[in-house]
Amino acid sequence: MDLDAAAGAIDSFLRALGHAPERDPSLAGTGSRVATMFADELLTGYAVNVDGLLAQSVFVGRSELVVVRDIPVVTTCPHHLVPSTGKAALAFAPRDHLLGIGTVARVIDAFARRLSLQEEIGQRVVAAFEKHLAPRWVACRIVLSHACMTTRREGAAGATVETLAFAGDVEEAIVHSALGVGG
Repeated sequence: MDLDAAAGAIDSFLRALGHAPERDPSLAGTGSRVATMFADELLTGYAVNVDGLLAQSVFVGRSELVVVRDIPVVTTCPHHLVPSTGKAALAFAPRDHLLGIGTVARVIDAFARRLSLQEEIGQRVVAAFEKHLAPRWVACRIVLSHACMTTRREGAAGATVETLAFAGDVEEAIVHSALGVGG
């Protein structure tokens, strides 16, 4: 990672748009701040070994249903490099394995803090939980407000996008969802 090169690229970007940091004191240091924000916050998910995280957290145990709701999500649109924010919920029906519940939020955050489409985040979360827990079914619901949509179009202010990824016994998952137990 080369933060100096990234900061220089942001400054060049601003200059190319007619906003030279040398002429506008409010832009002084912007390139460095933006580069640091991406490296230390928005793209930290690339440094997380999700398989290792899940492997350390799984233990033998049983429950009919586990649901974790209202997990904060921040991701960066790979098409426009602006954030999307919202919440996720993960629900799964264990067979013989459970996990430390805080791991659910850490896994979702690890996949979200990458340059990712919303649909990819949910699919990756479901695949990881399916691989490490082998549940009867697993579902991940994500609801985000995309700055690339809401800030560019008047009619889209306040709009959200909802995606659902699931694997396993879909019929059982649908029954739980219809009862309001996983969504």
